[in-house]
This record gives sequence, structure tokens and C-alpha cells, in this order.
Amino acid sequence: MESTDTISITHRMRAPIADVWKAWTNPNHILKWFGSDPDGTGIEARLNVQPGGAFEVSFKNGDGTRHTCYGIYAEVEEPNKLTFTWNWRSEPGVESLVRVLLKQDGDSTEMQFQHAHVGHESAHDYEFGWKSTFMKLNKVLCQMDS
Repeated sequence: MESTDTISITHRMRAPIADVWKAWTNPNHILKWFGSDPDGTGIEARLNVQPGGAFEVSFKNGDGTRHTCYGIYAEVEEPNKLTFTWNWRSEPGVESLVRVLLKQDGDSTEMQFQHAHVGHESAHDYEFGWKSTFMKLNKVLCQMDS
């Protein structure tokens, strides 16, 4: 796999691992942070968080542009690992793979995030998008109750 084909981000959050896990696996939580536009909002999330289970998340940007991503969970190891396929409704046939590894470190959680096989067919700027999305995640985690 080429390095340009994979986005790898290590992100630390001042939150317990249980809260970070909930943020990734609870539909009500994921709607609060998913999407890279700081002015964007979640619309709908359906998550069947188990191996072979499907997810679909719809959100819109501040300008009203709607996006829907979906996929299938391959690995679910609470609270440390999620692996799932990644697709966009707007880009049929373009599939990639996301892996989220979580590790508690004192009062923080380290997330090793990898989005592989992004290729060059997608119109999305994944590195920018995920980094912006994780900034929103930080804000949501500050407001969560364990």
C-alpha cells in the first residue's frame, strides 16, 4: 500500500476511553461531532456496532450541502478497536477502510486513526476533513458525562 493511499492521525483527547468509545458507537453522540464543517450538523445516524453490522450517518455542512457515509463493521473490540468499511452515497463504488485504535493514558485517551485505500477517486480531502472532525469531537467530549 502506498503512503499516499493512507491517512494516519494520532489524536489525544482529555477524556476517558469509555467516552471516546461512546462518541464513536452511540448514534446520539456521533451526530454531535461527525462532519468536518465546524458549522455542520448531524441529521441521522444508524449504527449496528457489531462485526458484520452496518452503519449510515448523514450530516450537512453550514451551507446546507448534505453528505451520507456508510459501511460495514469488520472488527469491534470494546473499548479499544473499531474497523469498518467507508463509502459515500455520492461516490458509488469507491470503498476505503477505517481503523480506530483507542488506548487509555492517564486521564486522556490516545486515538490512532487510519483511513486506508483512500485512493485518488474520491473528491474528499480526507486528511483535512478528519482533523477538522476530530476538533469537533474534542468539544463534544468536553461536554459528555461518563
